[in-house]
Amino acid sequence: MMKKLALIAIFLNVAVATYAQQDILVSQYMFNQLLVNPGYAGSKEYMQATLLYRKQWAGWKGAPETQIGTIHGPVGLTNFGWGVMVSHDKIGVQDRTDAYANAAYHINLTSKLKLGVGIRAGGGYYNYGTPSVVWDANDPAFDPNASKFVPGFGAGAFLYGRNLYAGLSMISADAERSLGSFQEENPRVVRHYFGTVGYAWELSPDVVLKPSVLVKYVNNAPTEADFNLNVLLAQTVWIGGSYRTNDSFVAMVELQLTKKLRLGYSYDFTTTEVKNYSNGSHEIMLGYDFGYDIQKVKTPRYF
Repeated sequence: MMKKLALIAIFLNVAVATYAQQDILVSQYMFNQLLVNPGYAGSKEYMQATLLYRKQWAGWKGAPETQIGTIHGPVGLTNFGWGVMVSHDKIGVQDRTDAYANAAYHINLTSKLKLGVGIRAGGGYYNYGTPSVVWDANDPAFDPNASKFVPGFGAGAFLYGRNLYAGLSMISADAERSLGSFQEENPRVVRHYFGTVGYAWELSPDVVLKPSVLVKYVNNAPTEADFNLNVLLAQTVWIGGSYRTNDSFVAMVELQLTKKLRLGYSYDFTTTEVKNYSNGSHEIMLGYDFGYDIQKVKTPRYF
């Protein structure tokens, strides 16, 4: 009985955090900045696609489970870029599917620095199922009529060169619309702000050190920061880790299987009370670079 009460208490704390910070949580975003910044769309000379699957808090029934697909690239030989992101996220009885189109324009600031300014538009469809056990059968949160499409938008600026990047972005949805007819009972989707910065030090031809930081802010929730450190060995293997404040430590690896194909894996070691009931979080990412010819890339970028 005490264990059940503890699980309920922790789940309530998670629910409160989810109410305030609703963006999809992933750990390998530093290998695909489109996940957090539309200004990244088309920042490379070739088209890039990724698939990601995340199982959060493995072993806990009803824990978040996420699938994301992205693709982006330049528009011919112009300074414009495009991108598409589709995601599905399920936590407990809440089911969410999002689709967003991204567009960016890239400006040459200097011979070594560019600035991508982008926008994102689309939305998410939220659906609430009925749990196997309901304490209040009249709870409007489980009313099928509460399912609704919520439009979303975003904007971002992404500064980048061969060895460095920095970005600011805002991802949001219409804060005046709520899910269903009950504004008090159902959460609203609010603005999320992201700030990123990273640098790649080429210690030798076979060793590249890349520290980076991501700061996330949303109103009425604690500011969260990720401190990341990745090492590229022999231009083939990325090995690294992260610390997410008040949440977890992350270990990750990415393999360059071929000139175009990449495979990544990360594992989150939870530091909150969830660790007593979960085996951690697993994440797998598969990336493919269309039209990328490594023989033509004399000065490769590391992000």
